[in-house]
Order: sequence, then structure tokens, then C-alpha cells
Amino acid sequence: MLIIGIAGGTGCGKTTVVNQIINELPDNEVCIISQDSYYKDTSHLSYEERTRINFDHPNAIDFELLGTHLKALRAGKTIEQPVYSFVAHNRTEETVTTAPSKVMIIEGILILTNPIIRDLLDIKIYVHTDSDERLIRRLKRDIAERGRDMQEVLDRYQSTLKPMHQQFIEPTKAYADLIIPNNNHNTVAIDIVRTIIKERLD
Repeated sequence: MLIIGIAGGTGCGKTTVVNQIINELPDNEVCIISQDSYYKDTSHLSYEERTRINFDHPNAIDFELLGTHLKALRAGKTIEQPVYSFVAHNRTEETVTTAPSKVMIIEGILILTNPIIRDLLDIKIYVHTDSDERLIRRLKRDIAERGRDMQEVLDRYQSTLKPMHQQFIEPTKAYADLIIPNNNHNTVAIDIVRTIIKERLD
């Protein structure tokens, strides 16, 4: 099993890079796990309390469960992956049954901040994108997909997203095996990753 971690700031285009990497790979040999599924369970808090959580801080992520699941997958075991609701700001009661595959891609802004998760990754990738571009993408996504209004997104960007990026996410570039600029010039880096994956699959 090859475990690939893909990190980078919010709105950097991690999903685009993931799709570019897996574009030419067999569907049944690649599985994608999102860090967002592993936000800690906050059922003990009220909705108002949950809305005040800093979800861009490493403490918001259940890295212990994510690490346990990655180790189980590597051992050939099937896991029950949590399902998170961005509307309720909490885990749902649903899970997604996830079987091990030859290539596991773990993507999320904070995955390179945790030493246990880093040690489980065979390839660590950081996607770099200009901060203005990331903000625009975040605005579009949160308004369209998560029911936020523009002022709410901007307030959160200024109060938590930007400082958390500077404190926790940007420094994780130092752990990356490969830094991919998310623009039209990233084809060489993508091809390198694809080549490594194909060699492992063969």
C-alpha cells in the first residue's frame, strides 16, 4: 500500500491536484480520505458553541482516530470512516465503509502538522497557491456548498483562517517531499507523482 498525503492552505486546490493524480489510475486501486471527515465529535456542545470552534487549528482534528484508521488499512482491515456535517458543525451518525486499496490518498490542510500522520505517509505533497486566490475559492465554496454568507466567510478568514495558515499550515511545507504550484505549470510535478504511483502499482 502507498499512502500519499496532500496538504496546503484552504482553497489551494488540493481536490484539483488529487483529481489530476488519479485521472489515469484504475478506480478500484485508489481510495481518497478527507481530513474533514475526522473533525472531533462535538455532540456534547450546543450548536452555538460548535460555531465558535476554531476548525482550522490542529486540535479540531481527531488525529488519533485517523492514525488508527490508516494503520488498520495498511494492515488490510476495513474501517468505518466518519461522516461530517458542515451545516451542523458536527459528525453525523453515518459512517462510510472503506476498504484498503493499493493507493490511499489523504488530503487536508492540517495533515502534515501531526507527526504520527506524517510518519504513516509514503509521499508528502504540499499544494501552494497565492493567498488571494485561496480566499476567492474559499468564498465561492462556502457560499455555494456550505450555506455561509459572504461576511461570515470574510470574518472567519480574518479571525482564524489566515492566522492559522501562517502559524500551522505554511510551515508544513518543510515536511513536504514535493511542493506543487496549483496553476497551469504543475504538469511536471503531477507526472512525477503519477509515475511513482504506477511503479508501486506494477
